[in-house]
Parts: sequence; C-alpha cells; structure tokens
Amino acid sequence: MKRPILTALAISAFGIAIPAHAQSTRPAAEQALAREIYKEFIEIQSGFTTGSTTPVARAAEARLLAAGFPASDIHVDGASPTKMNLVVRYHGTGARKPILLLAHTDVVEAKREDWSMDPFKLIEKDGYFYGRGTGDDKAQAAVWIANLIQYKKENFKPDRDLIVALTADEEGGGPFNGVDWLVKNHRDWIDADYALNEGGWGESVDGKKISNDLQVSEKWLMNVRLEVHNKGGHSSLPVDDNAIYHLAGALTRISQFKFPLKTNEVTAAYFKAMAKTESGATKTDLEQVAAGSQAAMQRVAKGSVQWNATLRTTCIPTMLEGGHALNALPQLAAATVNCRVLPEDGIEYVRSALQKAVADTAVAVTVIGTPLIGPASPLRADIMQAVSTVTSQQWPGVVTIPIMVMGGTDGRSLRAAGIPTYGMQGFFFDRDDIHFHGSDERMKVQSFYEGHAFLYDLVKRLSKATPTS
Repeated sequence: MKRPILTALAISAFGIAIPAHAQSTRPAAEQALAREIYKEFIEIQSGFTTGSTTPVARAAEARLLAAGFPASDIHVDGASPTKMNLVVRYHGTGARKPILLLAHTDVVEAKREDWSMDPFKLIEKDGYFYGRGTGDDKAQAAVWIANLIQYKKENFKPDRDLIVALTADEEGGGPFNGVDWLVKNHRDWIDADYALNEGGWGESVDGKKISNDLQVSEKWLMNVRLEVHNKGGHSSLPVDDNAIYHLAGALTRISQFKFPLKTNEVTAAYFKAMAKTESGATKTDLEQVAAGSQAAMQRVAKGSVQWNATLRTTCIPTMLEGGHALNALPQLAAATVNCRVLPEDGIEYVRSALQKAVADTAVAVTVIGTPLIGPASPLRADIMQAVSTVTSQQWPGVVTIPIMVMGGTDGRSLRAAGIPTYGMQGFFFDRDDIHFHGSDERMKVQSFYEGHAFLYDLVKRLSKATPTS
C-alpha cells in the first residue's frame, strides 16, 4: 500500500506535462440540461422522514426514457415504495468491467424557519445555487444523469459499461439504505470494477483552488448509548442520586476527553501533499505531522476543525432523553453519542475508552447496532493518473491529493462488499464555507458547471482503453 501512495503523490504533487487544456465548462445546451435536472431534483423533498426518494428516481427515469434509453436497461426498485433507487446501464464494448457512478438522492431534513429562503427551491443568488442537497448530493446525481444522456447523444462507445445508481437514504441509513439493499438484493445491477462517489471535492482558500481531493478511505460510524436507570421518586424529595445528574456529569467528562492524535498511511500522505500547497509555519507543521510529530499534530488540530477530525477519532453527543413527569425524579436519563472512528480503531477500543472517560458505574455505555467497517480502497495508478490528468488540464497548478474523509458515505458499504470506491466530484468549496447538513446549503454556480465538465471528461478517460491527452 505504501508504494502506490508515494507513486500517486509523485504524479499529483509534481504535475504531469499536458499540452492541451480541457474545457472548463461544457457547451451551453449541456449546461442547461444539467441545471434543469439539478433544479428538478432539488425541488423534490426527499428527506428521511418528511419526503421520498421515489419521485427523484422516477424523474431521472423519465429523462432517460425521453433520451432513448431502453426501459430494459433501467431499474427503479427499493426497500419501500417511498425509498426507491434508480439503476441505469449504458452499454460499452465489455472489454473491461463496468464503472459504477454513484450518488444519493435523499437529503438531511431542512425546516423553512431555519433558512433564509425556501430550502426546497433551487435559488440562484450572488453567484451561488442555494437549496437542500445542492452540495450533498444532488449536484452529482444531476451531473451523472446529464452526462449519461450526452454520451448517448454523441454515440460514445466506452470500453466498459457505465452504471449510474441514484440511491435512497444514505443520510438516514437503516433498512432503507439503497446501496445496502442493492448489494443484498441486486448485486448484478451494480457489480463493477470500482465506483466513483461523493466524498472527495475540491478545496479552495479565499477563492484560490488548492487541491482536488480523491477520497480513498473514510472514518466509520458508531453510535453509542449512555443510559442511567434510577428508582425515581417524588420531586419534592430530591436526592443526590439523580439519573440526570449522572448523565450530565458523564457528558461533561466526555466533552473534556479526546482520543489520541495520530496518522495512518492515507492521512500521512495527505498531510505531506498538503504541505506543498502551504507556506511558512503551516507548511512546516504539516510536514512534521506527516513525519509523526505529536507537537505538530497538537498545533494543527487546535488550528483547524477539519484537521483535528482527520487526526483522531471523535465522539459527540447528538441526542438526549430523560424523565417521565414534571413532578417526578427521573427513572431514566440517556444520550446518544455519535462517533466517527479512524479505520484502524476498533469497536471495543472506542467503547471502553468512553466508559473510562465517563468514570461513573451508574452510566452504562453500549454500542447501538453493529457498525459497518469498510477497508480503504487501493490507490490504483490508472485512477490516480486519470484524475490528476483531468484536474491539471482543467485547473493548471491544482494538485490531486488522496484523503480520508471525516464523515461517512455509501462508499463504506461498497468497499465492504468488495467494490473499491473513490470519492471524486470536481466541485470546489471554500475550506471554511461548507454548508452541508446546515442552513442555507449552497454551491457556487461556477463550481457546479466546472464539476459537470470535470466528471464528463474523467469518466470518458477512465472508460477508454488508451486514454488520450
């Protein structure tokens, strides 16, 4: 594993001599189609509890049928009538195994009162597209469909099938997760050499493009329940042994506890490459982080929320419950703690570390469900070179860097099922202005159109037997 990382970084960090530049955006007619699909997807409410992914799948199906795709190559199915997925196959020569082009169509819930505008309208304002899902993940879903339609118009003949899967409930998970359902019930629909997915994006600082990140691994998700039971009693007779007091103390101690700082093969490579994009003290610190310096890790973690999360496992309380009556001592107090765990840390290691941090035998610490841990994807030279080449053509001077993402994606399930997955989008976001899951989610208009062109070129390059410059 170490050798491919160094080879890939040598390609990305020092650049490739490329005589021609790719189009930074596609022609106006193609942009218009991508925007139409984007708008249609954004304006379908597909939150986990208040919406449905099925209308998004049906909207994509209608676009594909209108473009001449045979119905036999399109599947709309899922774990529930409201949680449908779309899978479409574009046939190539079959010389190589297919590429799976993945995006999820569900979104995090959004309340109108939390936003300065309607979250389920695509609004173009001040150079940005606003709306729930503009960044996570309906932009990529729209681009996959728009580009597939364009390939058909061009009669493009790839040397492998291209499979687009727009899936349900990546955000909500559970029994309705589209990727899990497809792996279990229709592996043949999505079986591929590898997948391209969300999870990697372009980083910019103060408007300057720095790196186009290629996600090859991710933290895995683990939810833990803290629970305190008590006999309760009348609220007029208070005692120190109060379930809420125990829970509050436990949460306070968890807030003060931090998992160790460390790097792994992917994150060390990431910091080494990022050092080439920085200067001064930050450059020195990143070089030292890559070399394993604890002091440098402390400085970097303190200065950046993202880099802190890259360097350690994190566990954060996200939900609370407790009490049963206004005038009674609580018989139960509980909290859910959401952990994003480094690939090399184990389930029991995390649970026992939290139990030790809680330091109260009245508080039970248990793991909710069975966490799914997926391996890292191999850093294949053909994929890395294709991404680096198209990146350099479109944005000269921007490097391609392999990363581990702090959040989770459906790539974890695909990797666990034996389908290597790479997060790559070509949509650039300012490092300090990412609104995923928050109010007024947005993406720069130019970034959407540039990512549209980038993914068009990248998939073409990856699906030719002999890529051309």
